[in-house]
Amino acid sequence: MKISYSYLARQFKNIDPYLKDIKKLVKSGDFTLGKDVAKFEENFAKLCKIPFALGVSSGTDALILSLEILGIGHNDEVITAPNTFIATVGAIAMTGARPVFVDNNEEYTIDVNKIEKAITPKTKAILPVHLSGCPADMPKIMEIAKKYNLLVVEDAAQSILATIDGKHVGSWGQTACFSMHPLKNLNVWGDAGIIVTRSKELCEKLKLFRNHGLATRDEIEIFGHNSRLDSLQALVANRLIKDTVSITDKRIENAMRFDEAFKKLKGYITIPPRRPNVKQVYHTYVIQAKNRDGLYAHMLKKGVEVKIHYPIPLHLQKAAAYLGYKAGDFPVCEEHCRTIITLPVHQHLTSKEIDYMIKCVREFYLG
Repeated sequence: MKISYSYLARQFKNIDPYLKDIKKLVKSGDFTLGKDVAKFEENFAKLCKIPFALGVSSGTDALILSLEILGIGHNDEVITAPNTFIATVGAIAMTGARPVFVDNNEEYTIDVNKIEKAITPKTKAILPVHLSGCPADMPKIMEIAKKYNLLVVEDAAQSILATIDGKHVGSWGQTACFSMHPLKNLNVWGDAGIIVTRSKELCEKLKLFRNHGLATRDEIEIFGHNSRLDSLQALVANRLIKDTVSITDKRIENAMRFDEAFKKLKGYITIPPRRPNVKQVYHTYVIQAKNRDGLYAHMLKKGVEVKIHYPIPLHLQKAAAYLGYKAGDFPVCEEHCRTIITLPVHQHLTSKEIDYMIKCVREFYLG
């Protein structure tokens, strides 16, 4: 059996409705910051139960614009975790600020018990990552931020609809940043991102900042970026957003089937802790595996396209060499990089495909 990690061919098997929408868009000529963008921003804000949402060109730009508009730049430090995708740390570096790492915990999110030790007089913000669809401990992070007068920007790129005690990610920080990359739970046909905030003032500033600082066609209030959400991508997102809840529910259902099966493989497979007050949305389904590389090769041989997110921690990447970190500085992260593996968990998997993946894992360990 062949099981692809990407589900896009299944999701967009029938593209006629999208093409019909695109024809209307082309005839209208409403390509830049058009009605579809405004409609999507409204729909997204309602979905996340947050007052304001602002479309931008990518999840990475959402982070960069958020940090810069909050005044973060040269000689500042921003605390984050080293086990994330490069965009998180790259965004900090692009502002001129210095990324400061704190090890992650067994849920793959930043270890809140280690944050305070990393705070210096130069610390300006904390950038927690809700990795793989699991929210970081935002109540504790906000407690620390308040104590030290720090800003908080949430990297929610992988965690649309994730909640803590029913409260959506994005509800805590000054802003939260989402990605709609083609393999996200809410996806489009290229790069796209969206920023949410509870502050009307901040939203208005970001509207200027994403569009060259233009108040009108001829009046420039601030110097800004060209980071607009394309109308075409917003059009696709508006068609898909109505399915986001059902997509999320299906991913959670699939993940629970894996959890139940892999609990029986204790000693071989380690499932992250699942907090009862947290809703994880499983952008990825990540476990720790004994002889990970052997399992990885076995699954590929069996036709299952598994992944590793991510095999090299950011503090050991060449790009981060100037930060001065070394192997052993973040032992939890480094151990995870040696043992984690990601299985397909998407909403288009059939029951037989899930059973087959479980069978292949059991076969590797138990014969």
